[in-house]
Amino acid sequence: MLVEIFPFAIVLDPGWIAGGCLWSLALYVGLSGLKEKIMEGLDRWFNFAERSLYTSEQEFERTRPARQAQNAFYASLFSIIPFLIAGGLGSWGLETFLGRSWSISLGIMACIFTGIYELGRKDSKV
Repeated sequence: MLVEIFPFAIVLDPGWIAGGCLWSLALYVGLSGLKEKIMEGLDRWFNFAERSLYTSEQEFERTRPARQAQNAFYASLFSIIPFLIAGGLGSWGLETFLGRSWSISLGIMACIFTGIYELGRKDSKV
C-alpha cells in the first residue's frame, strides 16, 4: 500500500522501532518532571494561540472549558514527541556501538528501572 502512495520504498526496521519506543518509554516515565513542564508549556501555548481565533469575547468565554480540556489533551499527546526523538537517537547510538540486541535489552531494563523509580518517588511523596 505504501508503494502505491510513494514512488520509493520505505524500509522500517522493526528492531530499531522497538528499541526507540522502549527508550522513549523509559525516558518518558523516568523524567516525569520534564514531561510535566513540557505539557504545561504546550497547554499554555495552545490556549494562547487559540485565543487569537476568536473575535467575540462572549463566544470565547462560552466555549472556554471545552477548549481548555481539548488543549490539555493535545498537549499531553504532543509532549510525547521530544521523548520519541530522544529515545530514537539513544537507541540508534546504542545500536551503533553495542548492537541491536543490546539496545533492546537495555531499553527493557531501563523501562523496568524507571518504572520502579517512579513508583518509589510517588510513594515517598505521600
